[in-house]
Amino acid sequence: MPDSIPPAKTRLAANTTSFAGRPGETPFDLAFAAARRAAEAGEVPVGAVVVRDDVVLAVAHNRPRALRDPTAHAEILAIRTACAALGDERLSGCDLYVTLEPCPMCAGAIGFARIRRLYYGAADPKGGGVENGARVFNQPTCHHAPDVYGGFREDEAAQMLRDFFRARRD
Repeated sequence: MPDSIPPAKTRLAANTTSFAGRPGETPFDLAFAAARRAAEAGEVPVGAVVVRDDVVLAVAHNRPRALRDPTAHAEILAIRTACAALGDERLSGCDLYVTLEPCPMCAGAIGFARIRRLYYGAADPKGGGVENGARVFNQPTCHHAPDVYGGFREDEAAQMLRDFFRARRD
């Protein structure tokens, strides 16, 4: 599965993976695997997956350091990849799974992409933009708010982040 933005002319079938034939694997399994890849690369361990009709359109992890791009959050990269796979700037009918509550920038992109449902792991009281901080989807100027479900594998996601930052401090 791609971790980066594929060429715009890539066909859907080449960039997607169906869950068929993968018993027991969930989008969160893919998101956590991506978050671990981020940590191994020295990036904050956040992973994101976009799914539509049980087909994985995108898997991405944080890459702002590698790409020298402050917008290269897992959610943004996954949204870009899924849009390229579908050939559309709207991801209607798509669900986003992310290991950490999205920041305000990512929440804005989620709304503009018209993501149907957002599932996330750990809350982010300091930098979150969904249920903490800016609460982007609660603003009267928000054009589209997905259904939001938080707390999935929350302890695992929070521990991954704590371990990462502890290792950086040591």
